[in-house]
Amino acid sequence: MSLMEILWALVFPLLGAIVALVHINKEKKTADTHRKLEIILMWQLVCGLGLSLLWGGIAHLLFADQVAQSIGWATGSPFQREVGIWDASIGIVGILCLKYRDHFWLATIIGGGLFLFGAGLGHVYEFIAHGDVSPNNIGGVLWVDLLFPILLAALYLLYHKEKADIHTLR
Repeated sequence: MSLMEILWALVFPLLGAIVALVHINKEKKTADTHRKLEIILMWQLVCGLGLSLLWGGIAHLLFADQVAQSIGWATGSPFQREVGIWDASIGIVGILCLKYRDHFWLATIIGGGLFLFGAGLGHVYEFIAHGDVSPNNIGGVLWVDLLFPILLAALYLLYHKEKADIHTLR
C-alpha cells in the first residue's frame, strides 16, 4: 500500500483545516474562541465531510468498478449506485452547512457521522472476517471513517459549550 493510498482520505479534512486557518486569520482581530470554533467546524463540515463525500459519491457513480476493486468488493454491483447517491447526498448536505447553522449542523453530524462510523466498522469487519487489506478498506479511509465523526461531534460540543459560556458571562 503506497503512502498516497493511505493519506488521500485526509485531503479534504486537511483542506478544511487550511481554509479555516485562512478564514480565522482574516478575522483575527475580532474572532473570539466561539467564532474560531464556529469557523473550524463549518469548514470541516463543508470540506472534510461535504466535499469528501461528494467526491466519493461521484467516484462510486462514475468509476464504480475501480472503486469496488480499491475497497476489495466485487465489481459490477448495482449497490455502488446506492452508495454513490448516498455519499453525494450527504456531501451536498455538508456543503449546505455554509448557509445553514445550529440544528442543521447537528443533523448533518449525526447523519453523516453515523454513516461514516458504520462504514468504518464495516471495513474492520471485512478485514477481520475476510482478510480484506485493500487500500480503501484498511488504509486511511478506515481511520477517517472511524475518527472524523468523533472530531465533528467534539467540535460541535465545544462550539456549543463556548456559546453557553458566552451567554452565562452576559
